[in-house]
Formats: sequence, structure tokens, C-alpha cells
Amino acid sequence: MPKHALSGFHRLTRTRKLSVAGVAAAGAAALVFTVVPGADAGQGKAEATTVEHVKPVAFSAVGTAAKTQQATITKQADATAAKAKAEAAAAAKKKAEAEKAAKAKAAADAKAKAEKARKAKEAASRSAERAPAPAPKPAPKKYADNLDGWIRESLDIMAKHNIPGSYDGIHRNIIRESGGNPMAINNWDINAQNGVPSKGLLQVIQPTFDTYHVAGTPNDLYDPVANIVAACNYAAATYGSMDNVNSAY
Repeated sequence: MPKHALSGFHRLTRTRKLSVAGVAAAGAAALVFTVVPGADAGQGKAEATTVEHVKPVAFSAVGTAAKTQQATITKQADATAAKAKAEAAAAAKKKAEAEKAAKAKAAADAKAKAEKARKAKEAASRSAERAPAPAPKPAPKKYADNLDGWIRESLDIMAKHNIPGSYDGIHRNIIRESGGNPMAINNWDINAQNGVPSKGLLQVIQPTFDTYHVAGTPNDLYDPVANIVAACNYAAATYGSMDNVNSAY
């Protein structure tokens, strides 16, 4: 082999050695970095420390937001409760005021009513004091159950109905016609022959009694007062008064 060739070989070999040495050194360094547990453990520890440090920060942020939201909800609930309480208190106050006003009005109305009643009573009392006491009603007039009593009762009734006649005129005609017997009946004259006999104190036939009967007296031809009043009513219409009758009529 030529000398220069060998020299070049040696040079190349030295260069290559350097390169190989460099590569080897680098590989060794890499190998040392990989193999040495301290480096790897330190890195893992650093990474773990970083992860462990980050996680609490993220959790803390989430917890703060939740607490803020919860506080907001609690605040809103408290505000709603306070508002409802205030509204309830206002409603209760309004109701109490309304009840108080109603009671006051009822008391005022009752007082006014009582005052009105008192004034009316006083006015009535004053009026009663000024007004004369009403005259007592006269006791019902009593009549004797005989000819005198029948004539007098008949005259009072006739006066109320404006039927003329006197005690003497009535008495005189009764004595002539029936002798004072209220149950007297004539069964022999023309009226009896016609089927309508004369009856009673003043001998009145039924058709005449029915026509001249006066309301307020019994509807009975034999009743002494009813007979006298009806007969006098007929005599007034026919002769002007029973006083003008001196014979059969």
C-alpha cells in the first residue's frame, strides 16, 4: 500500500474515531440521561408536581363559581321571601285598617240610629203632652128587652140612616097592629089570602121586609128591631114618616 494512502487512511481513521467518539459520547450522554433514574424521576416528579398543582387550581375555580351561584340563588330566595313577607304584612295591615274602619262606621251608624230614635221618642213625647187625651169610647148602649127597649134601639138605628119617625108614632102603630107581640101573624086578611101574611110588631109582609130591610139589623121578619126599622123605612118612602100612618098601611 502506498504511504500516502496509508497516511490518508490513518487520517480518516482518526477523523472517524473523533466522529465515533463524538457520537459515542452523545449516545452515552443520552444513555446516561435515559438510564439514570434520578433524571427521569426528577422529571416525573416535576411533571407530577405540575399536574398536582394545576388540578387544585381548576377545582378551586369550579368551587368558587358554584359558591358564587349558590350565594346568588340564596340572595334571590331571601329577597323573594322578604318581599312576600312585606306584602303579607302590608295586606294584613290593610285588612286591619279596613276592619277598623268598618267597626268605626258600624259604631257611628248605630250611634246615629240610636240618636234618631231618641229624638223621635222625645218628639212623640212632646206631641203626646201637647195633644189632648182622646175621649174614652162610650160603652155600648144597652136596651131593655121589651117594647120600650125595642123602640128606642130602632130610633137610634133610624137616626144613623136618616129614617124619620118618633117614639109616639111608632108606639101608637105597634099597639094598633100587634098589641106589642113580636110573634103576631095575620092569617085572615088579603095578604094572608095571597100567601104572604103580615107578621111582627108592625105587621109587615115578607116582600116589603126584604125590600126595606136596613143593613145592620137581623135579616129576620120576626126580630122586633128589624121589623120596626124596615116598617119605618117603608112608611118614610110611602107616607113620609111612620108618624103619618094612622091605620092599615
